[in-house]
Amino acid sequence: MELDTVLMSRLLTAMTLGFHIIFATLGVGIPLLISIAEFIGIKKKDPHYRMLARRWARGFVISVAVGVVTGTAIGLQLSLVWPNFMQVAGNVISLPLFMEVFAFFFEAIFLGIYLYTWDRFKNQYIHWLFSLPIIIGGGFSAVFITMVNAFMNTPEGFAVEDGAFTAVNPLAAMLNPATPTKVFHVLSSAYLTCAAILAAITAFMILKKKTSDYYKKALKLTLTLTFIFAVVTAIAGDSSAKFLAEHQPEKLAAAEWHFETEEGADLILFGWLNDAHEAIGEIRIPNFLSFLAYGDFNAEVTGLEEVPEEEWPPLWVHYMFDLMVSIGFLLPAIALLYFFLSKLKKRNEHNKGMLSLIVLSGPLAMLGIEFGWIYAEEGRQPWIIRGYMTVEEAATSSPHIGLMFFLFLALYIVLGTLSIVTLRKIFKDNPAEEELEKQYPSVKKGDES
Repeated sequence: MELDTVLMSRLLTAMTLGFHIIFATLGVGIPLLISIAEFIGIKKKDPHYRMLARRWARGFVISVAVGVVTGTAIGLQLSLVWPNFMQVAGNVISLPLFMEVFAFFFEAIFLGIYLYTWDRFKNQYIHWLFSLPIIIGGGFSAVFITMVNAFMNTPEGFAVEDGAFTAVNPLAAMLNPATPTKVFHVLSSAYLTCAAILAAITAFMILKKKTSDYYKKALKLTLTLTFIFAVVTAIAGDSSAKFLAEHQPEKLAAAEWHFETEEGADLILFGWLNDAHEAIGEIRIPNFLSFLAYGDFNAEVTGLEEVPEEEWPPLWVHYMFDLMVSIGFLLPAIALLYFFLSKLKKRNEHNKGMLSLIVLSGPLAMLGIEFGWIYAEEGRQPWIIRGYMTVEEAATSSPHIGLMFFLFLALYIVLGTLSIVTLRKIFKDNPAEEELEKQYPSVKKGDES
C-alpha cells in the first residue's frame, strides 16, 4: 500500500502541536499566576502565597524544559515536513520565528535569576520584579508564533511574482488583520487554562484531606483568576467571531453549519447533518449567529454556498467549536458556584461534589485549548496559506515521513512520562506543609489546621 505522505505529514504536525500546546500554554500562563501569588504574599505579609509562588515556579521549570524540546521539534518539522511552504513563505515569516526564539531566551534568563534569588533581597519586591520579564518573555513568545499562524489565515506583506513571494514587508506580514484577535484569544485562554489547572490540582489535594490554610487560599486565588480570565476570554472569543465573519466567513459558516447566506441567521449547537446538509437534533438559538457575527440580530451572514465546495473546511469542525465554547462557559460557572457556596451560612464550598467539579475543570480547560486549536487549523483547510497554497501543495513527498511519525511519537511518550514522574517526585516527597514550616518557621502547624 502506497504511503499517503500528505496525510502522514498532517498527522505528524498535529501530534507535535497537540503535545507542544500543553507546555506552551503553561509557559505563557503560569508566570503570571506565580507573579500574582508572590505579590499578594509580599503585600499581605502572608507566607502562604509566597510559598505558592515558590512551588509553582519549581514545577514551571519542568514545563519550560519540555516546551523547549517540542518547540525545537516544530521548527525542524517546518523545514522537513513542509518544505514547499518554507520555500515560498520562509522569507516572510522568518522575522517572527526569530523573535519568538529571542523572547524565549529572554524568559529563560530571567527565570534563572528569579529561581536563584529567593530570599536574597531585603526588599522582597526586588525579587518579585524579576517575575515581570518572565511574564513578558512568555507572552511575547506566544505573540510572535501566533503572528505566523495569523499570517497563514490572512496573508499580507508581500507581492507574488512567478509563484514566489517578493517585495516582502515583514512588519505588514506580522501585523496582518488576524493578528490582534488571535493574539488576544491565545493569551487570555492561556491564562484561563493555567488558573483552572492550578485550581484543579489544589482541589485534588483538598480531596486528599489536605485542608490547610495554604490549600484553601490557593483554591480561592486560582478560582478568582479562573473567573476573571474566563470573562476576558469570552470577550476575546466574541471579537474573534466578528473577525471571522468579515475576513474568513467560510470558517465561521463551517463552524455553524450555515450553508445559505441570510439575514437573522440562527446559531446551531451540536446535532448532526443528513445527506442534504440539514441539521438534525440540534439546539437552535434564533438570530443569534447574526448577533455573534455583527452585533445585530438581523445582520446578513455569509453562507458556505458563496464558496466553492472544494474550498469548504471540514464540517466536523462544528463540534470542535461547540466543545470549545461550552467549556469556555462551564469554567466560570464552576467558579461562580464555588463562591456562591462560600457565601452561604453553612460555608460548604469544600464539599466533595464541588471539589470534584473543580478537579474536572483543569483537564477540561486544556481540552478547550486543544479543541480551539483544532478548529483554528482545520477551519483554514484546504489552505496552509489561505488563497495562495494548499496543504497538499506544501507537504513533503518523502517516503520516510512514516518513520518520522513513529520516532517523534516515541519522543513525546518519553517526554510526557518523564514530566509526570519528575513532577510527582518534586512535590510528593516535599509536602507543602513541611516546606512552609521549614521556610517560614513563624507559621506553626496549628495555624495550618
